[in-house]
Amino acid sequence: LSMCSKLCYAIGGAPNQVAGSAASFFLQIYLLDIAHITPFHASLVLFIGKASGAVTDPVAGFFISKSRWTKIGRLMPWVLACTPFTIVSYFFMWYLPPFTSGRIAWYLTFHCLFQALTTLFQVPYAALTMFLSTDQKDRDSATAYRMTVEVLGTLIGAALQGQIVASAHVSPHCPVNPSGNTTDSWHDTPSIPDPTDPLSHQVIYMIAAGVIAGVYLLGIVVLFLGVKERDDPYALNSDRAIPFCKGLALTMKHGPYVKLTASFLLISTAVQLEQGNFVLFCTHAAGLRNHFQYLVVTILVSAAVSVPFWQKFLQRFGKKCAACGISWMIPFAVMLVTIPNLILAYFVAFISGLSIAASLLLPWSMLPDVVDNFRLQNPHGKGQETIFYSSYVFFTKMSAGIGLGISAAGLEFTGYKPGICRQSDDVILTLKLLIGAVPAVLILLGLFILLFYPITEESRKETKLALEALR
Repeated sequence: LSMCSKLCYAIGGAPNQVAGSAASFFLQIYLLDIAHITPFHASLVLFIGKASGAVTDPVAGFFISKSRWTKIGRLMPWVLACTPFTIVSYFFMWYLPPFTSGRIAWYLTFHCLFQALTTLFQVPYAALTMFLSTDQKDRDSATAYRMTVEVLGTLIGAALQGQIVASAHVSPHCPVNPSGNTTDSWHDTPSIPDPTDPLSHQVIYMIAAGVIAGVYLLGIVVLFLGVKERDDPYALNSDRAIPFCKGLALTMKHGPYVKLTASFLLISTAVQLEQGNFVLFCTHAAGLRNHFQYLVVTILVSAAVSVPFWQKFLQRFGKKCAACGISWMIPFAVMLVTIPNLILAYFVAFISGLSIAASLLLPWSMLPDVVDNFRLQNPHGKGQETIFYSSYVFFTKMSAGIGLGISAAGLEFTGYKPGICRQSDDVILTLKLLIGAVPAVLILLGLFILLFYPITEESRKETKLALEALR
């Protein structure tokens, strides 16, 4: 593969990450503090939205696996067709409707649409890795390009959204470093103006949504013009497509796939909890209300610049060994929770970025190896790639949705009040657990499962030689 093809392929995945990053970091605080939705209803919006995207994954995998080859490929038409609808649903997800009684239904509808449409984009886009080249090094290199640009996309999304909407969450009525001896009246001081004001925060969020919608269009145009999809390069002339249900059953019984999915299901849930609650933690629990946008940018810059490092590391020491980097965030996140300090916060943000980069790169680098391993064990079937990718995304999205839903419900249970300067001690304790203890436990469990992942660097080379002999 040429460097241009790898770069164009990578840029095509950036828009989804730009939009997804803005939603991951800011949608929960937007629903709570701008739309004034209760934490319980916010948890419903977050969970049902993620669940709708998760349910769409196997459906997308089914229809895509049945698609016929066209002049522009089998996967590319799906990517192009869903893009305009994705942009519209994303735009209205950040719109503050003039009515109040139906706001929950409004955000639930457009969040579900956005998650479902991004799935229809992500499944064929991710599976496209298998149709760029048959060479493992080419695919790993293309994946590294993709992860680097996607992390940059995540950075762009969070930075754009953070810089544009920061003023919506900073109020002159709230002290920057509140003392511990606060009165009840100060607790109830509103930190933001009334969100029904059409000239206040609605305009700010709509500007941010419009900018990110423009990024979407640019990335898709580059992908379409710069990437050529190859007709199934793995299939033998005698191969026949396996029925979807039978193929799904085979993938669910494939040991390496089950272990990989279970491991990163837990790890991705931990990362989603960090992203979804980090802004709330900085705003309400750490006294960093005026710094959260810069801390988010620090995390993502660190992640973006470290992806090439992790790519070299896994080439030198192996993919399972590189997974140890995911655990780096645990001790520093615990330190931030116990000793909230501005300098420490930036250091934790930097280390967290390193760990997030590893957690993003590794599953997408290991999944093609699992598909190759499956190919070797089932040499006369084709069309399974989309099933692997759609099932993986289904499980990770569902787990992340459950995690975010439970975290928002926990805030409701402990008495979170939108729009006040200081939350209760129970809410602050909940945010500390969601940033420190819970992700730590999930990451450690995920890494423990990964110890039993059977594909090693030696077995990868053997699989490559055997597939070349078959072809």
